[in-house]
Amino acid sequence: MKTRVGFGFDTHRLGEGRPLILGGIHIASASGCIGHSDADVLIHAICDALFGAANMRDIGYHFPDTDSQYRGVDSTLLLKETCRLLSEEGWSIGNIDTTLVIQAPKINPHIPDMQKKLSEVMSIPVEDISIKAKTSEKLGFIGRGEGVSAYAVALIQK
Repeated sequence: MKTRVGFGFDTHRLGEGRPLILGGIHIASASGCIGHSDADVLIHAICDALFGAANMRDIGYHFPDTDSQYRGVDSTLLLKETCRLLSEEGWSIGNIDTTLVIQAPKINPHIPDMQKKLSEVMSIPVEDISIKAKTSEKLGFIGRGEGVSAYAVALIQK
């Protein structure tokens, strides 16, 4: 059996009046992520981790922001397609470990819903998806409420 690990990162600006979608879940907030798609920073980091582990480039290569078909797209669809592409190459997901960095709102109450949603999209058990939430202790662009970042590690097997 071949095993690989991949790392993913994404960051987005926050803007008032935008929906905040993280891990496929809408979270009540006065501001949300700005991006070409629905700007789900957590899912984008997971996609990059999966693509990286499989040596299949990155999310921008597969779903470019220059392609109008991805404008406003639900990122769960991108993740589902990412999983399909990996499966085509013979890869299966072992586990996903993520860290979401956002000053506000509090994310911990939403983690079980995010895990459930991601489990459904990726067709893997909830216990194979770790989501941790951190603040930046009011430092930098995240601490000022200007943006959000996500980090992800994926283990895949063939």
